[in-house]
Order: sequence, then C-alpha cells, then structure tokens
Amino acid sequence: MSHETIYRTLFIQSRGALKKELLQYLRTKRVMRRSKNSSLKGQGLGKIPNAVSISERPASVEDRAVPGHWEGDLIAGSNNTFIATLVERHTRYVMLAKVENKNTQTVISALIKQSRKLPNELYKSLTWDRGSELTDHQRFTMATDIKVYFCDPQSPWQRGSNENTNRLLRQYFPKGTDLAVHSQAKLNAVARQLNERPRMTLDFETPAERFNACVASTG
Repeated sequence: MSHETIYRTLFIQSRGALKKELLQYLRTKRVMRRSKNSSLKGQGLGKIPNAVSISERPASVEDRAVPGHWEGDLIAGSNNTFIATLVERHTRYVMLAKVENKNTQTVISALIKQSRKLPNELYKSLTWDRGSELTDHQRFTMATDIKVYFCDPQSPWQRGSNENTNRLLRQYFPKGTDLAVHSQAKLNAVARQLNERPRMTLDFETPAERFNACVASTG
C-alpha cells in the first residue's frame, strides 16, 4: 500500500464524524487531498517558450554548497490573489513579494523588483515550476542577469525547500483566504519570523544568521 493511498483514506474518512477532530492536527487544514497527478501543471498546458530544464542546472546548485541560488513559486488565495515566495537553497532564507495577480507581466515585474534588494553575488539563479506566471522569464533574466531553470512536469520535490516553506506559510496565510489584504510590510514580518527560526538542517542556526554571514562575505 502506497503512502498516497493511506493519505487519501484518511482524508475520505475525515468527511464524516471525525472531520473536525482530524483537521485540527493538519498543518495545512486541507479538507481533501488531491493526488500529485491531479494538477493541471505538467499536462502540456501553458507551455513556456525557451524554458531551460532543471537538468541543465549546475551541480554546484544541487549540493547547496554555494549561496545565491533560489527556488520560487506562488501561493494562492481566494478572489484570484497570490503571494510570490522565494527561498535561498544554501541558507533557507525566505523572501515574500506581494503581487496583484498571476499575470506573467505582473509576477516578473515583482520578481525583478525583489531581486534588486540583494547583492548580485547572492542571486545567481532561480528555479520555478511550470506555472504560466513565468512565461516571460526571459525578461526577468535580461533585467537581472539571473538564470531561470524550470522543474520537470509534476515534480515539485525538485524545489523542495520552497515547497516546505510554502507549507509553513499556510499557518499565516490559510488556503481560501484573501491574500490581497496583506501588505508588503506584513509579508516582510512573516518572512522575518521564519528567518529567525533555528533550523536543524543549519546546525540550529537561523536562516537570517547564515544569510547575513553570506552578505558580509560579499562586502
């Protein structure tokens, strides 16, 4: 029996009398679990022109040895509202950007603006899934000199740091809520909370401590 079968069984049971009892233990508070194969992403929809596959990403990015390589995505809310989420692979440092919608022009402009807050040495590449919001990725690269790589279809685990962070962010921005009500100042405050949380993967240092050390080394 696969883990997917177990999860779906638990979620189906939760429709009955145990629904509220089970939901209180779920970090994401999802009423129903969807199979990883149910997503529209990776089904040939919204093909991205001149996309560079993650398979062409340098090995130095994969082993997290060098800072400056980011993973990104959008989290969605009600009323067609979104937040752009970015995580640096080496330090697990989080940045959040307010976006008005998921139109590629809007998202790319927000990512360009966000990138200019960092030293060039600390933003060398960005790995994203195959969402249509990055259709205009070439404009991002031309404006920032940051290379963009795209995950394989139905492979969110290829940007695992970002996926894990998005799950944590759902504690602050639950699904089904209007994300437009949150100001950029609020997003910065939430990112700061995550960045000041010690991580076992960082020998119990915080992402902020690791990232600030990298910033200092570039000076």
